[in-house]
This record gives sequence, structure tokens and C-alpha cells, in this order.
Amino acid sequence: MYFLETKEIVKQYANHRALNGVSIHVPCGKIFGLLGPNGAGKTTLIRIINRITAPDEGEVFMDGRLYRPSDIYRIGYLPEERGLYRKMKVGEQAVYLARLKGLPAAEAKRRLMRWFEKFGIVSWWNKKLEELSKGMQQKIQFIVTVIHDPELLIFDEPFSGFDPVNTEQLKREILELKNAGRTIIFSTHNMASVEEICDDIALINKSEVVLSGNMDEVRNRFKSNTFNVSVINDKFEPSPDIFTVLSEKAGSNHTLEIRIRKEKEMTNSELLNVLTQKHEIFSFAEELPSMNEVFLKAVCDAQ
Repeated sequence: MYFLETKEIVKQYANHRALNGVSIHVPCGKIFGLLGPNGAGKTTLIRIINRITAPDEGEVFMDGRLYRPSDIYRIGYLPEERGLYRKMKVGEQAVYLARLKGLPAAEAKRRLMRWFEKFGIVSWWNKKLEELSKGMQQKIQFIVTVIHDPELLIFDEPFSGFDPVNTEQLKREILELKNAGRTIIFSTHNMASVEEICDDIALINKSEVVLSGNMDEVRNRFKSNTFNVSVINDKFEPSPDIFTVLSEKAGSNHTLEIRIRKEKEMTNSELLNVLTQKHEIFSFAEELPSMNEVFLKAVCDAQ
């Protein structure tokens, strides 16, 4: 079941078409990666989902029905461009923003203190935002985004400005939100993060979706029939009609590490059987492309 869908969304700005028939399908309780190069249309789509702007054509659905204005209260949005008040005290504005999302003042403060304690930032409560580093400010923005316990969370470049330690902390929090049943749209240029936390993706390029689906299935679509094989032997016998040897080097435990590309149409089991007839196999694994490689190839193919 899909928590959120967009169907054939079109958005035109003067002479620029920001979105051209964009459809995405965000499964319930999953982390959905919204990917694409700069200027592809991701932010425009996010703004439409958040009702900041309206599409010229197309529709947005939530829970299988047309998106209603009141559904905005079911969403938490962390924009790439942060929007907190620099001269205002951290705790004061956090309570204020939580109240705008429908929480009573006492409940807002109770929830905020729990998050501040979790992040170890209680001492920031009475500081002005401008006294904090960019990363510290981003923690506050994250807390304000999730404080009303929304069903759908949209994070646009959430790790921007974070050091590796704080990035890992935020990743853990995002995964905890998923495990609690929340649906998450995660927009980023960091493909390593996509591999770590996303279940499904859609790649937008030049205002159109050029690639979408389950992340593992997407990576399999771009595989090159390349395998990494370790054999317990000091000599490897090639079979040019079946596979091509791409590289060969000595490994540990008296093994030889071979990288091969399958040339003949056969299953992986059949290839392994061919290898085991001549060699004692220590390990055998198919090499799948990274999401960064998938991203680059999909964007280049769409040029």
C-alpha cells in the first residue's frame, strides 16, 4: 500500500517546466529516496506535497484518496534551507513552532524536553539560535520537524552541516522513526546515505522521473555480470567462451582473487558449477553497482 502518490504532476514557471508528468509512489512505513541532480525538480515536487505551491496539472493522493488541505498536519518537513529565527531563544521558538503544529504548550514543552535530553542539548534551551553552530541549529530544526509525531516525514538534505558523529546519530533517529511505522521521503545528493537507509527510490532528471523502484531491484537492473571469485589455487584457468578475466591478484589464506565478467547466458549457479569443476572456491559474489554508479549512468543515459 502507498502512503503517498503523485500522478502526472506538471509545474511550469514562465519559460521553465520544473516538473513534466512526474509520478512517484511512496510505500507505507518505508524510506523513499527522492534523488536527482541540482535543478531536476525535486524541491518543486516537495513544495507541492507540502502545499506550499500547487501543481498546474496532476494530482496528489494520500492513503489512496485525493490529498486534503487538513492532511498537511500529518506531515513533518525539514527543508534544505533552514527557517528558524536567529534572534529568538531556542526553547521559546521550539515551543512556538510546536504549537503551530497543534500541540498545547505544556505538551509541546514535555515532548521537546524529552528530545533535548535525548540529544544532550538541554543546556541550549535558553540560548539564542545565533549562538549555535550550523550543525547545532540543524538538530533543533530536526526536533521541531518531528515533534508533532507526523505520519509522513520529508527530509531535504538532512545531513548538511553535520560532522560524521552527528550524521550517524541522525541516521539512527531516522531509522528509529521508520521502525516506529513512519513513512519518510529522503532527498539527498549523498548516494552512500541512500544505500544505507533507503528502501525505494525515484530519480528525477530534467523534470521527469527517469528511474524508480525498490533500491535492490534498481541496482540489479544496472549490474554488469561481474563477479568476484576467490580460489584456493596458485593458478586460475580462464574460459574465454564463458567468462572474461578482468583482474587477478594474490589474496590472503593462500587464495587468488579474480574479477570476472560472465559472457555466456547462464545462471549464477551454472557459472559457479563451471568454476568448481576446476577450482576449489573460497568465495563467490556478484558485484552490484553502487547507487552513485547507478545515479551517474541513469543521468548520463537520459542526456
